[in-house]
Amino acid sequence: MIQTLLIANRGEIARRIIRTCRELGVSPIAVHSDPDADAPHVAEADAAVRLPGATPAETYLRADLLVAAAVQAGADAVHPGYGFLSENADFARAVLAAGLTWVGPSPEAIEAMGSKVAAKKRMAAAGVPVLAELDPESVTEFPVLIKASAGGGGRGMREVRSRAELQDNLAAARREAESAFGDGTVFCEPLLEGARHIEVQVLADSHGTVWALGERECSIQRRHQKIVEETPSPAVDTDIRKRLYDAATAAAEAIGYVGAGTVEFMLKDGDFHFLEVNTRLQVEHPVTELVFGVDLVAWQLAVAEGARLPAEPPSPNGHAIEVRLYAEDPAQDWRPASGTLHRFEITGDVRLDSGVESGSVVGVHYDPMLAKVIAWAPDRTSAIRKLAAALANARIHGLVTNRALLVDVLRHPEFLNGNTHTGFLDEHRLTTPKDRDLTPSALAAALAQAARRHTGALPIGWRNLPSQSRRVTYDGVEVDYRHTRDGVVTSLPLTVVEAGEDVVVLERDGVRHRFEVSVHGDVVEVDSPLGAVTLKATPRFPEPESTVAPGATIAPMPGTVVRVSVEQGRRVEAGAELLVLEAMKMEHRILASTAGTVAELRITQGQQVDSGDVLVVVEGES
Repeated sequence: MIQTLLIANRGEIARRIIRTCRELGVSPIAVHSDPDADAPHVAEADAAVRLPGATPAETYLRADLLVAAAVQAGADAVHPGYGFLSENADFARAVLAAGLTWVGPSPEAIEAMGSKVAAKKRMAAAGVPVLAELDPESVTEFPVLIKASAGGGGRGMREVRSRAELQDNLAAARREAESAFGDGTVFCEPLLEGARHIEVQVLADSHGTVWALGERECSIQRRHQKIVEETPSPAVDTDIRKRLYDAATAAAEAIGYVGAGTVEFMLKDGDFHFLEVNTRLQVEHPVTELVFGVDLVAWQLAVAEGARLPAEPPSPNGHAIEVRLYAEDPAQDWRPASGTLHRFEITGDVRLDSGVESGSVVGVHYDPMLAKVIAWAPDRTSAIRKLAAALANARIHGLVTNRALLVDVLRHPEFLNGNTHTGFLDEHRLTTPKDRDLTPSALAAALAQAARRHTGALPIGWRNLPSQSRRVTYDGVEVDYRHTRDGVVTSLPLTVVEAGEDVVVLERDGVRHRFEVSVHGDVVEVDSPLGAVTLKATPRFPEPESTVAPGATIAPMPGTVVRVSVEQGRRVEAGAELLVLEAMKMEHRILASTAGTVAELRITQGQQVDSGDVLVVVEGES
């Protein structure tokens, strides 16, 4: 019997496992890197063991440290979560060798599927339809997809459309896979454009019973990383579902699978092909739990203890949709964002699996996913409506996120009709930031800040010269207001109904909107039905600022320089790659903004840089 469980992971999946531990009476033990010392998962566990260091390679990818932590804390079992070492057969063997229970499939099953190249051959032998596997060094037909052999989640994955792009993308994919999974092996396969990404949840015991717990549609992806998942798929009919279940069950039986896992396929025109088996719990497992009424983590623990599954799985009920909320900046090509999350509140009839809370600090070393938000309803339309409303009404202050993109997807007519595929975001240009009218939110911010400065002796907006208005500029948007006998007025086509420190009500064209305003330092967060807006006031008398040399390329975020692509004195064209920066387990190409000559090269490979550091200076042509 499992009594004490070490969770060899962090963030939301660690908290998710802790929740089940509490329900079962199992004592949860956390591990943490130095940056995670004050993380919610650490506070919620019964005990925690420090993993000295900051990066994944120093901490969560160290099997020796994790096993030692389990022994030190008196755990009798280890749950790997997902990512990191969850699909590492050597880690599973080390856990078992220490006399501990491994909550997952056997090392042999992990190894059989751990190499996606070998896995495809095994699945083909079991009669599962597969895509051709291509040698990365001898690809002749394009487009192809480079994939990491040892993991998923979009890490180590690149689209390549010509031979000229191949070598650079291979090198980048290998580096990214090594950083994320400790294994830089990659392979290629044909890129199926316009296809759907469909996966089947399997759960198997050690007595020969295998359940297929529904299919999940995971086609909404950005850079091959899933951001919206749902079950059931709107594209899967009874015939396709049966064939998917048969293929997934055959895949599990072919490797003697025990535990929870996922068999992934690409579906196009009614035909599907095997992609991979994820020998772990998936990020998107909550949608299956809600529709089938099961706790997959509880079943993982029970199966690890030797329990038998009932002969037949439970029947599905209703529809569930999940979105992944990331800290990333759409204005900066969706680069990961880091900093303090001043406020994090998501309400409504939804499930929230979160790795953060108000006050959490999001660093640069790990995946930027903040939370998963999941809605269940009797039908798909109702689930979409619930989820979109919960996201739109959330209060998320301090970090930019992909929240607006998720709402746009959920409310898009083609998504509502179920017409999705892996290129959906690009086809509908949803990743391009939209122009928005910030004027109402900026006026609300100005009025709320004025109310905060108000002493009570003088009315808001009072001036020595009543005819003159006070003008305030936020991010290039100028607004004005002044006090009259009838209250606060503005020259804008807006009527001020109420102006308090935290709440402002404005009316336009006979429609009133309520704005909630929060101030964090020099940043103002405005939430309203018109959308969440983050603003920063332009000082009336700005302090002198240090200037940056013309042509200077600035680090957009903290990170590690993994490649320097130019030399000092070399001429570059606009758009040429200057260097590659790794942050939050992803690589980011830093490009020249102008043509010219590299006058200064202030970085070297392996160097750590901070946001705002000057990396390269390119002198433009006169």
